[in-house]
Amino acid sequence: MSTTVDVPESSNVAKGKAIAVAPPRPGGGLKKGAAIMDFILRLGGIASSLGAAATMGTSDQTLPFFTQFFQFEASYDSFTTFQFFVITMSLVAGYLVLSLPFSIVAIIRLHAAGPRLFLIILDTVFLTLATASGASAAAIVYLAHNGNQDANWLAICNQFGDFCAQTSGAVVSSLVAVVILVLLVLMSALALRRR
Repeated sequence: MSTTVDVPESSNVAKGKAIAVAPPRPGGGLKKGAAIMDFILRLGGIASSLGAAATMGTSDQTLPFFTQFFQFEASYDSFTTFQFFVITMSLVAGYLVLSLPFSIVAIIRLHAAGPRLFLIILDTVFLTLATASGASAAAIVYLAHNGNQDANWLAICNQFGDFCAQTSGAVVSSLVAVVILVLLVLMSALALRRR
């Protein structure tokens, strides 16, 4: 015993009409690769900005000799520029963590302009913050290494070598974060332009 089911032809086939299928949009592979690269760059930006904030925040050195009334110590919180650096690089790292879901949406929905526009605006704001804090900390690190003869500021890196090495490393890491943010802004701008 077998059962047969009669299925009538659709009205499109009976009238001789064809169903139009839109061809896939060109460049989908390139856009998906760029969206994945955006996500990877955000992870790298998180690592470099968080590393910069942690390195600067833990920079501290006390010289082994001290007098009865004075102890020679160099710490990041002795300089307001370094405090600004730690706060802004922490904010940049926090922003990059919070931007990861938007980057994932940009991977899933390649042709959505909203998340890209949102990311490019905030990436530019945090690029400005990271550049300002990195440049100001670089100026102080330069003075710590070389001093300024005109203002009678002595170079302190001869005595506080570990402190200067840590702060220099933090500045380099922040400049890596700045380069990553520049790449993120450029990639978002190119992705928006090709819509």
